[in-house]
Amino acid sequence: MASRPGILIWVALIFFFEIVYCESVIDPDAPECTDRWIHIRRLPTRFNLDLLTNCSEYPVFDDFCPYLANHGLGQKTHNNSQSWYRSDPLMLELVFHRRMLEYSCLTSDPTAADAIFLPYYGGIDAIRYLFGPEVNSSFEHGLELYEFLQHDLPEVWRRNGGHDHFVVLARPAWDFSQSPDKDPPIWGTSFLELPEFYNITVLTLESRPWPWQEQAIPYPTSFHPPTLALLDSWLRRVRHSRRTSLMLFAGGGGTSKTPNIRRSIRSECLNSSKYENSTRIPNGYSKLCDIVDCSNGICEHDPIRYMKPMLQASFCLQPPGDTPTRRSTFDGILAGCIPVFFEDLTAKSQYGWHMPKEEFGEFSVFIPKEDVVFGGQRIMDVLMGIPRAEVRRMREKVMELMPKILYRRHGSSLGLRTRKDAFDIAVEGSISRIKSKLKLSFTSMI
Repeated sequence: MASRPGILIWVALIFFFEIVYCESVIDPDAPECTDRWIHIRRLPTRFNLDLLTNCSEYPVFDDFCPYLANHGLGQKTHNNSQSWYRSDPLMLELVFHRRMLEYSCLTSDPTAADAIFLPYYGGIDAIRYLFGPEVNSSFEHGLELYEFLQHDLPEVWRRNGGHDHFVVLARPAWDFSQSPDKDPPIWGTSFLELPEFYNITVLTLESRPWPWQEQAIPYPTSFHPPTLALLDSWLRRVRHSRRTSLMLFAGGGGTSKTPNIRRSIRSECLNSSKYENSTRIPNGYSKLCDIVDCSNGICEHDPIRYMKPMLQASFCLQPPGDTPTRRSTFDGILAGCIPVFFEDLTAKSQYGWHMPKEEFGEFSVFIPKEDVVFGGQRIMDVLMGIPRAEVRRMREKVMELMPKILYRRHGSSLGLRTRKDAFDIAVEGSISRIKSKLKLSFTSMI
């Protein structure tokens, strides 16, 4: 477990990096930075680093101190690991902040920037409203930040009314979507419902389908390679992994008596052994369905539990849970396991920057959950009906996606930086969206 002195040292290092990077002089005429300049807004530490010192003070939530290590990547899975960490999705705000300090086109002049990044750890700050003593004040989440932006260098915000600002909130958007007028509050804060922040671009782990201020970016997996050689080594392992199971479900739930997709998946997997014993399994599989039980969160920070089974399966079943998409979707892609979705609102409608909607049919399978739960459709029948050549093509497409959905380690090699990862694509997407919003805002004023 991370100690309080260790946390304070980590905070001091981040603060040092921010000073060095933000105040470094970069050639303002650098051609590679045209239309790509970003200014990191200097925020008081109460909006980011100070929040980390309270990492063990929310017993209803969890002690997240261990996951602060390695600038938010978490502790290594074992001492000799170079790429694998016990990462927690909530730490994406730290990971993104640290990577932003390495961005090649930073400027200390906000008037010269094409976009302004707010290093606000909003998902971590939300814990006190979701699980702490301020649960009845959740409508206030973000107001203190807005007041600061209005009074400290107010011209930076007012120049474009916040349209040129972007921030990362490492939770699903629904956690920030409670109406400010809800009394008593049910769940979530009101950050995304505050008119004060309607103009900013918000990067969340999952997005709602209607507002335009937010965009989903991939959940962080546990794989954060520091070099191109380590990434290529993993790609080779995935490509040559022997797929002995037709399909895999790694997750919890599905034990209630109420009909639902997880219950149907578990039932089909448990009954698949009868089919295996009565007939020869086609396509060289030794098993039709495998289950990795991740009940009670036992898999969250232990990739060893699920990565090997995923490497051995052709298809990974990705039913919705508390939210439409699961981190397991990205763990499966990392293992070269073809995702099987059961809802349109799952990844297809959310992660357009990293997984274009029009390409989903090339790397995934869609089976409506209603067909499975109420229509008697067997998942394994659909999957066994896909020709082997098509399965190979889909897996190659999954492997093409892999570098785009992982977050490489900070301080990575120059060779690896030539491959765009989830962070690079998220930054490019944010700048592009900001340009579109500014153009639309300017046009509406004419």
